[in-house]
Amino acid sequence: MKRERFLLQLATSLSAILLLAFLGISCSPGKNANPKLMWIDATANIHHFNNRDTIDYYLEKVKGLGFTDIVVDIRPISGHVLYDSQYAPKLTNWNGKEVHYTFDYLGYYIEKAHDIDLKVHASLNTFVAGHNYLDIGSIYEENKSDWASVVYPPDEQGSFIPITQEKQKYSAMVNPVNEEYQEYILNIFKEVVEKYKDLDGIILDRVRYDGFTADFSDLSRSKFEEYLGTELDSFPDDIYRWQKDANGNLYPQRGKYFLQWTEWRATVIRDFMKKARETVKSANPSISFGTYTGAWYPTYFEVGVNFASKYYDPSADFDWASPTYMNTGYAELLDLFTVGNYYTTITKAEYMEKNPEIKNETDLFAQKNIWYCVEGSNEKIKTIMGDNKFYGGILASQFYEDPEGLTESITMNLATSDGLMIFDIVHIIEKNLWEYVERGMREAKVIE
Repeated sequence: MKRERFLLQLATSLSAILLLAFLGISCSPGKNANPKLMWIDATANIHHFNNRDTIDYYLEKVKGLGFTDIVVDIRPISGHVLYDSQYAPKLTNWNGKEVHYTFDYLGYYIEKAHDIDLKVHASLNTFVAGHNYLDIGSIYEENKSDWASVVYPPDEQGSFIPITQEKQKYSAMVNPVNEEYQEYILNIFKEVVEKYKDLDGIILDRVRYDGFTADFSDLSRSKFEEYLGTELDSFPDDIYRWQKDANGNLYPQRGKYFLQWTEWRATVIRDFMKKARETVKSANPSISFGTYTGAWYPTYFEVGVNFASKYYDPSADFDWASPTYMNTGYAELLDLFTVGNYYTTITKAEYMEKNPEIKNETDLFAQKNIWYCVEGSNEKIKTIMGDNKFYGGILASQFYEDPEGLTESITMNLATSDGLMIFDIVHIIEKNLWEYVERGMREAKVIE
């Protein structure tokens, strides 16, 4: 029944499109409509994609399925890179095994992909420079502990700790306001674009704060006070303090500058995105500048990100936004924007029937909202993005136990957003999900 209901909803969309066609109204924006991106994570694929033949095979496979672009991750969360850099350490070992290439990894992807008419985007993790599970990366290896974000974990004592001590988190996230680190990572972006002149695009990942609890360093306090134009009376109480409710659960009791704090953090990210775009475009004006974020906008303020259009006013809908928070929107800075619709519930009807509670990686608390299904997410994101396009993203590993859901998510994302991104090719390979990808792409063609 689930699949039949899903296809019925898509048929309704198809009827609307056929009506537009009958009336002579085009629903296709042109040759580059509906880009479809396949993501190739760095460390997850590093020991598999270590020869040209494997790269050839899978690029031809994704091309045959209708994908238009590939995303090649070249800076994983450890902060190492997969090319020869004058700034960053190269990844030479992963999970106890040597990483060795006899060819230029990204360079070969570009060469092969362009031969078969695929575009290539290089993905770089941005505000992260270490792997907390393995204690590796720039923060650990290059005496850069001052780059590490300082977090205020749920604790009534009000204590702060470096993120490198939060071993339940794998990402050693960096404080985004650190100007030394900003210069460092911008140099890497520029280096990549200059080194790979035929690269089609850059996609930045983890352009955010670690989470709601970051960053509470002395640097962040001083920068926030500059933003306010006044000194704080009590830190962190003027922002929030962890308190216990009647049931003994910790919650953040908001201080007098809580709204200004959320706005300032979003301003830090917006200002960095401006710098990043200028840096990338100065090296190659025609290259695509893009980013990936999680789709859960109602809670994404927790990581200091406002990916909405600057013409959308979040304060009309959310109590965490000040009236001037809309000035932090950065949608207009992007040429390509992928959002992670990482939900196993596909339609709004299915969500309302099941009413699941969802807690994403960056969420402080679990949520219930129509945003948290693929159809509802894309519908809501369209309202905040204005005229700016976005591509719905899928986390393929979520569908290991329900491969039919992968097909439905692909079809729904292509029907209700401007394109598709699948993360990650390794998930498709390991569970042999290719037939479900193919079916989703084929069914989506009916509605395009």
